[in-house]
Amino acid sequence: MFDVTKIEDKVTDGIREASFLTCGIVCSTQIDIEIEGDTIRRVKYTNGCNGNTQGIAALIAGMKVKDAIERLDGINCKGRGTSCPDQLARALKSLV
Repeated sequence: MFDVTKIEDKVTDGIREASFLTCGIVCSTQIDIEIEGDTIRRVKYTNGCNGNTQGIAALIAGMKVKDAIERLDGINCKGRGTSCPDQLARALKSLV
């Protein structure tokens, strides 16, 4: 019900780049992720609460994918049953 939709997934020089559309009930519309090995290099949200999404991206840069999933999974925004951080966790889950 709140799943993300993978729209791109490629590996270049050991860097995995994947893009996802969010489920449509959160403020962000797309999440772009770069992963090297099991470590998140970069996350970029399209739309959403700019300060919050930049903060999330800055905090998880350099974090292990598994750790980010554990921290972000299940975060609920305004009773929607999901959130921009939860959408990121769902995207990351689909990559492991």
